Amino acid sequence: MKLGFACKYLNEELVQLFPFKATTRKRFLSLNNEERIELVYKLSEKNLKNLFFIFEKLANLPEALRMMRIGSDLLPLYTVPEATLLYRDFLPDLYPLFVKCGDFAKKNNIRLSFHPGQYSVLASDNPLVVERALEDVEYHAMCAKLMGYGKSFQDFKINIHMNGKKGFEGFQQAFDQLSPEAKLMLTVENDELSCSLDDVLQAKHLCPIVLDIHHHWVKENEFIKPDDPRIAVVKESWRGVRPVLHYSVSLENLIPEQGFPDQNVLGLSKTKLRAHSDYYFNDTLNDWALSFRDFDIMCEVKMKNIARDRLYEHVQSNKNHH
Repeated sequence: MKLGFACKYLNEELVQLFPFKATTRKRFLSLNNEERIELVYKLSEKNLKNLFFIFEKLANLPEALRMMRIGSDLLPLYTVPEATLLYRDFLPDLYPLFVKCGDFAKKNNIRLSFHPGQYSVLASDNPLVVERALEDVEYHAMCAKLMGYGKSFQDFKINIHMNGKKGFEGFQQAFDQLSPEAKLMLTVENDELSCSLDDVLQAKHLCPIVLDIHHHWVKENEFIKPDDPRIAVVKESWRGVRPVLHYSVSLENLIPEQGFPDQNVLGLSKTKLRAHSDYYFNDTLNDWALSFRDFDIMCEVKMKNIARDRLYEHVQSNKNHH
């Protein structure tokens, strides 16, 4: 089982040594053409170099900790039309950095993913929103392709939510418009307010289902178990590739430090409960998440790899007890 972290790599002092740098659209548009090129080129180059430094760190860790979600701002503002045009001219200069990252990640068995933002809604009833969502997914697919992925089913994961007024039908229509590589990489997850696990399971023939166990609990007040019949369907959707689940817990001091919380007892709104904690402080929930033995786990916690490492230590101490 691999345990992954999302986007930011922290050291013991909780400092980001290799941050991804972004810029605002406003600042970008205020510059002349030459300044614009210099800005996005330098940021992109720095981000790719920092990504490689993070990969080097991961390669020195146990196999179980070599998994990460790459931040979407790898190429800042890429999907802003004024920037897209500029990128076309200089992107080839960055190809060697992409290749270096991809080759290294493959050689060291680092499992990678992207997670386009909440505004990428393929199932929207607004055609412009769908168009932008498709562009966004294709941007992530392009970055993965430049690293040498998108060649076989789920050699890289691009995960999105299905939420949107058109539901599964809209999702399917948009999915059909994706490039072959994006189709190989896309996964879809259940969310905590609008799209249940049963809703997203409709997509099982199109792409793998990412099970978010915290979202499921927030939405249904149910702690789904590994032997739930729906879990078998989730696994089947991965067609032989090891499935991924997302694990987060509600904020510290909103739920008890042990035992399974019950929403009826807590009396808190779902919007309060959906927010992620800094660390995994409840070992009952940790053991529950880790009981999904056939899955890799993407840890969605604010303290990123540090919180993930503590969860790994919990795994190791359990092994020693047994």
